[in-house]
This record gives sequence, structure tokens and C-alpha cells, in this order.
Amino acid sequence: MTIKTERNNSPLLVLEEVKTYYPYKTGFMNLKTDYVKAVDGVSFEIYEGETVGLVGESGCGKSTLGRTIIGLEPKTGGRILFDGQQMDYRTDRVSLSQQIQIVFQDPYSSLNPRQTIGSLLAEPLRVHKIVPTNEIEQEVERLLGLVGLPATAKGRYPHEFSGGQRQRVGIARALAVRPRLLICDEPVSALDVSIQAQILNLFKQLQNELGLTYLFIAHGLGAMKYISDRIAVMYAGKIVEMGTTEQVFLNPQHDYTKKLLRAYPKPDPTKRSIIQREKGIDA
Repeated sequence: MTIKTERNNSPLLVLEEVKTYYPYKTGFMNLKTDYVKAVDGVSFEIYEGETVGLVGESGCGKSTLGRTIIGLEPKTGGRILFDGQQMDYRTDRVSLSQQIQIVFQDPYSSLNPRQTIGSLLAEPLRVHKIVPTNEIEQEVERLLGLVGLPATAKGRYPHEFSGGQRQRVGIARALAVRPRLLICDEPVSALDVSIQAQILNLFKQLQNELGLTYLFIAHGLGAMKYISDRIAVMYAGKIVEMGTTEQVFLNPQHDYTKKLLRAYPKPDPTKRSIIQREKGIDA
């Protein structure tokens, strides 16, 4: 399924019939090879500065697609183009990893517990030579400030932080190499609702300040209405619907999208939302 959107500018990321299959043995004496089609012919575009939400139930292939884009999973077929150039992680891994970064659902699993936060943030700065060596400490403090953490956090270890604070560290680490595209793989689903709102507000703030582009992955529509410009609905490895956030919420076309919308909590109009309270918006 190919989704096209009329734009004046060229897309930053283009997926063309991307497939990620996993072989397994079946049949008599396991002589036959079949495939789990985790991602099955996905095509869409993301434009610079926008947020595309990718939503679907667990096991639909959305996280596999995110990991395929960034090169953590090998694609079976199709093409991925970034800024007009076909991506090849076999030859361009270092340069592509500077352009595209990922924020994981569980930042603790991606942060070395034996390293201080300062060391974790300094590592990509050194590897990619983002700033001169004598400016690394200053850049670490700047990154911490970007995500709302004090400079003193650089001397502490991951286990000393709350889940929301660790996610801020994960975001800071992704930003260290100054990427253009962030793949956000369910970055708020493991957090308390009030903390989710704070992190969503942070993503919006960073996008406004840095001009970032997001692929925002989630299993439900809860955050999508607030964070996304467009929404792609994924089911059984395929994109079954894609449109602007308003189109998807007000005029869903696919039965699966309608099912997701039925599960979406309806707000009480007499109460302000948590995101509104976080932003100081009156009901």
C-alpha cells in the first residue's frame, strides 16, 4: 500500500515496499521454510519537521519497522531513502546513525548502569566528533538542559533516576549527535500518565527548538492526537490506513482504525486534560 501526500518539499524519509521477514521451519521433519511477515510491503513518506504517528496493536510489526529503518533489523526487501539517498547500513552505518536516532520504550535497558550520565552523553560526542574534546563537558551540560535536567545529573548513575528522568537522559543521548530524524519507539507507554504528558510536551518543545522530525510509535491512539501531524495505522505487517490526524480521528476508513478509536478514552468535557494542566491551558 503506497500513501502519497502532496507537498512542495521533498520528503526526508521514504519507504518503498519495505519488507522484514523472519524464516522458520515447518512441515514434515521441518523440511519446509515459511516466513513470519513482520513488515510486509510498507510504503510511506515523512517530511522534514513533521511527526508521523505509527499505531497498532502489539505484534503488528510497528517496532520492527522502526528498527528496520535505523538498521537494527535487516530488511528482506524494498527500499529506504533518507534525504533522497538510498540507505545502506553496510557501508554508511556511522553517517546514518548520526542522521537517525532512536528513543526506546525502556531507557534503562539502553543505558549502561556502570557509567555516569555524563559519560553516557560524552561517548557519542567523542565517537562522532560533534564538538572539540575540550568542549565535551559543556556540551553534556547543554544536552541535560535541553531535556530539563540539571547539570549536576552528569555525575549520577542511571539507577538514581526515576523512569521519567531516565527517559529524558535517553532523549538527550539520542540528541547528542544532532540527528534530523528521531524514531520514538513507545517512549511514554511505560510511564505514569502525568509523566507521559511531561515527556510529550518535551518532544513538542524540542521539535520547535531544533526542527526535528519524528516517527512516533505507539500501540494506542492516546498520545497521537496531541503529538502527530499524520497517523499511519499498522495491522499484521501492513499499513491499512494513513491520513492527517484529523482525518483519522473524524473519518476513519478501515475497520481496524475504528476499533482503535473505540478503545480511545473519551475525555470528560468538564475536566481539563493532564496535558492541558501541564501546559497551563484553561479548559
